[in-house]
Amino acid sequence: MRQGHKIRILIADDHYIVRMGLVALMNTEPDLEVVAEAADGAQALELFLKHNPDLALLDMRMPVKNGIETTKEIRSRSPNARVLILTAFDGDEEIHNALQAGAQGYVLKGSTGEKLIPAVRAVAAGQRWIPQEVADRLTARNLFEELTPREVQVLQQLAQGLANKEIAEALNITEYTVKDHLKSILAKLRVADRTEAVTAALQRGIIHL
Repeated sequence: MRQGHKIRILIADDHYIVRMGLVALMNTEPDLEVVAEAADGAQALELFLKHNPDLALLDMRMPVKNGIETTKEIRSRSPNARVLILTAFDGDEEIHNALQAGAQGYVLKGSTGEKLIPAVRAVAAGQRWIPQEVADRLTARNLFEELTPREVQVLQQLAQGLANKEIAEALNITEYTVKDHLKSILAKLRVADRTEAVTAALQRGIIHL
């Protein structure tokens, strides 16, 4: 970062009050400047391409495109783009997916300005920013075997309360196949039943309601 050059920031969050709070927080710092605000992922992508900020601060869950999809698209158009994900959710699967998409940092919304401002400066300078609690989540994720895309689909149907026969019809597979997937899901998530499987998958951010 050049001496005297302000870090130009794009902020994307669908909650107006949260967005205004972030803008106010950034603008109190002499070396930070908010150049664009977005209420959803599609708008964030459009404004990023228009303003080419030094950093995009993106909410994980937004309408139209979520933070992960937006990060992927920003990085595909601008490989050197710097993205910091800000979220209230700390599921290890979501954290992993955000970093895989190209985000260089991940900050939880419970963090105070004292934690967020250094994260913004670090990521804008090209460093990675992974708080200890987030790093711990990622380490824990490595203890679990990864679910296949089909197993995730079965879990999503489970979360909607469907029985095996209904899941089979919805996914156009046999009931026996559904049972095989369920057996594998329970083993991989290290849970005893369907309800525990859905709860664990929601907590880890593997599926969303």
